Amino acid sequence: MTEIPQERRVVTAIPGPKSQELQARRVASVAGGVGSVLPVFTARAGGGVIEDVDGNRLIDFGSGIAVTSVGASAEAVVRRASAQLADFTHTCFMVTPYEGYVEVCEALAELTPGDHAKKSALFNSGAEAVENAVKIARSYTKRQAVVVFDHGYHGRTNLTMALTAKNMPYKQGFGPFAPEVYRVPVAYGYRWPTGPENCGPEAAAQAIDQMTKQIGAENIAAIIIEPVLGEGGFIEPAKGFLPAIVEFANANGIVFVADEIQSGFCRTGQWFACEDEGIVPDLITTAKGIAGGLPLAAVTGRAEIMDSVHGGGLGGTYGGNPVACAGALGAIETMRELDLNGKAKRIEEVMKGRLAAMREKYADKVGCSIGDIRGRGAMIAIELVKDPATKEPNPEAAGALAKACHAEGLLVLTCGTYGNVLRFLPPLVIGEELLNEGLDILENAFAGI
Repeated sequence: MTEIPQERRVVTAIPGPKSQELQARRVASVAGGVGSVLPVFTARAGGGVIEDVDGNRLIDFGSGIAVTSVGASAEAVVRRASAQLADFTHTCFMVTPYEGYVEVCEALAELTPGDHAKKSALFNSGAEAVENAVKIARSYTKRQAVVVFDHGYHGRTNLTMALTAKNMPYKQGFGPFAPEVYRVPVAYGYRWPTGPENCGPEAAAQAIDQMTKQIGAENIAAIIIEPVLGEGGFIEPAKGFLPAIVEFANANGIVFVADEIQSGFCRTGQWFACEDEGIVPDLITTAKGIAGGLPLAAVTGRAEIMDSVHGGGLGGTYGGNPVACAGALGAIETMRELDLNGKAKRIEEVMKGRLAAMREKYADKVGCSIGDIRGRGAMIAIELVKDPATKEPNPEAAGALAKACHAEGLLVLTCGTYGNVLRFLPPLVIGEELLNEGLDILENAFAGI
């Protein structure tokens, strides 16, 4: 495995000529509905750097959307996956099982919140995990209704599109969607009418009132929420909101599902984001950072809930693929050995300090202000507004900033229901010098728009 120099290098326009040639081939052969944030074609990646086919090295503030938390070529992931590749690539766990699948389930039982007996089932993607969590909850409760929240994102399958709040680009033109899905308010502190200090209890009261009156608690199989909402804009539900929702779920026999697909595996400075308020979910869904870039997902939960499904009711041809399982064991090894929870907390300290200074420095910038800085660990975002007083979203500024960063060799992502949030998801192994250089580029981009 060749080590990639951990330094930014821009030697051509971005995208460069080789990437442009590949883009022309892509346009001719890849479906137009498959988008890309930045059409630079990757040659190799590792640490905090992506190297493209033109020899440019970009600072990575995206991690493949929170996937390559341990880096895109972590030694333990490559070592374990390579060894497994040499032994066998696939048998299908439902045909002839193998130890790696069991080892991953054992690790999940140990790492996820709560000291109750737990079991897991493995899948390929976050959407699959969420969809199977719904199946399991319905099997266990013998109920049908599923509750989700404003600004939530849960996937692109038919059921998970129904669970997802944002229409464009995820739902537009793809209906009809699965029934018995209900959406209630979330505690979005920055935009709560009576202020963030009142948001948690007020939002919880509204959500519970809607569930009780519009659905009936006795009809709800599952309540599903991201402990830090990802695509919706890295919204941290205001304090007190999640505990109140969990209490309501527990009191009414409802399965509480924590969707930790983007926030899990050290991303927020804890193994799982729901630990922040001591939340112990009944089921927890994981994917993205679980396997260092290999496709793997899981539903982990209380043994009696997981075992409520009849034999053969869960599975899938590739679910828990042996190579992906080996990658997951390598990723978990890396997280432990390098204390990536500690690294995430340090990234938060550096980023929030720099971003707060930028907000103050550009407070008087006409038409573009940092309205909010939020997130935890290495899951940080800024919400851009036209005027801090009105909080009118400014998606144009988010797009302009991202474009300016890309041109200088910094990969950043946008998100948010209003398209006005810049999100930062650097690999947890990124060097501090590279992290600060990326923030320098962002600050220069602010000065230029």
